[in-house]
Amino acid sequence: MTLGGGGTTQVAYGDKWYWEKRYAQEPVPYDWYQTYHSLAPLLRLYVHPHHRVLVVGCGNSAFSEGMIDDGYADVVNVDSSSVVIEAMRKKYSNRPQLKYMNMDVRDMSAFEAGSFDAIIDKGTLDSILCGNGSTINAAQMLAEVCRVLKDEGKYVLITYGAPVQRLPLLRNSCSLTIKLHVIDKVPTGSSHQQKWELTSPIALDKDVSSVESVLGPNPSVHYIYVCVKDNTLESRHKAQIKN
Repeated sequence: MTLGGGGTTQVAYGDKWYWEKRYAQEPVPYDWYQTYHSLAPLLRLYVHPHHRVLVVGCGNSAFSEGMIDDGYADVVNVDSSSVVIEAMRKKYSNRPQLKYMNMDVRDMSAFEAGSFDAIIDKGTLDSILCGNGSTINAAQMLAEVCRVLKDEGKYVLITYGAPVQRLPLLRNSCSLTIKLHVIDKVPTGSSHQQKWELTSPIALDKDVSSVESVLGPNPSVHYIYVCVKDNTLESRHKAQIKN
């Protein structure tokens, strides 16, 4: 499958070797799905400049640079590719607000629990879901995301995965309060007028039928899940089980 969710071309997006080779051969910066500029209005709603932010699967994207230029002060970036991490460390050696670490998102034990106010994932979960053992690997990643998030921290997932595909994964990971936003898929440099209001959430019900009724079948959008870690909800659930 392709990372964009269409076509039948088999690409090893879920394998580390693919990314090591790609970044060695294609060092030009590339942003998957959306740029910082296109997502900034939404991020400003949920992620504040003083927050400590983790960007997972950062690649050679200029997304984190855009955050720093927009006033964010502490952005940590991780990627499993040692090639791209070394290149990004050199590129941003004069910008201490940007930190780069070689790390597998399924094991972020270098970070203590509750280390981050916000985690941004632009296509990394999607990549993992393209590989072998995708279900287990995705669960491991999301468990680590939940662990390193502070209470009431936000996991912002930008994905091509519709609610019927992504909500079960998110709801099984930990106690999360989830809001859904969408943004049109737009070619780079396009002056296309967005059909959907990025900052207005779309109602979610348990069977997600409300989403299709609003967007229609097979909409050309990227889905943005803003997931707030809610330990109060988890504690309440455990108490109900005991009783």
